[in-house]
Amino acid sequence: MESLFYVIYLIYIIFMGIFIIKKKNNNIFIFLGLALIILGFGDAFHLIPRAVGLFTNTLDKPSDTLDMFLGVGKLITSITMTVFYLLLYLFIKEKMNLKYKILDVIIYILVIVRLVLCILPQNNWILNNTPLYFGIIRNIPFVILGLIIIVLSFIYFKNIKHFKLLWLFILLSFLFYIPVVILASKYTWVGLLMLPKTICYMIIAYLFYLDVKILKNSDIINS
Repeated sequence: MESLFYVIYLIYIIFMGIFIIKKKNNNIFIFLGLALIILGFGDAFHLIPRAVGLFTNTLDKPSDTLDMFLGVGKLITSITMTVFYLLLYLFIKEKMNLKYKILDVIIYILVIVRLVLCILPQNNWILNNTPLYFGIIRNIPFVILGLIIIVLSFIYFKNIKHFKLLWLFILLSFLFYIPVVILASKYTWVGLLMLPKTICYMIIAYLFYLDVKILKNSDIINS
């Protein structure tokens, strides 16, 4: 059932991204659509090997091949999740017409530092065996990036009905993600927290869909 859920999630997220780009072909929603498509394709590299491991009952057994796919998948997911939040920031910036140059610099520094930390050999991606301390280090800039997005969403979307709780679902996704980073290598069952994290992303995608739908209806009325 977990494997089936991941397949449904990937199809759903990628479809939502394509739908948003097709319905609203402008910079704001291109950021949003690309964010979802990149998130979906990136997660596929990690979730599909995990689904295979679950389906074949080999996830908890030593396997160099599966470990390699899981590890490389985590690398790709780490990169695409970072890009997802960068694009989400650009969406918020364009939608709310934010002009904080210093914040732009902070965001790009956090993204660059995160990406550099992700590709360093100390991660042992091929062996799917990242040392705990390095897993924590590479996620520090990512968590700071997430906190900035959460604060911006809370401040600027609090009066937009369908985005009012966006900050909460982003926060929950991080709260489910952090224990996986810290404990999943030792306790594989902690990986189950990826399920509620994934549900948070599905809800976030639906909120994006509502934004497109509401603006589309508004365009029809105004015309």
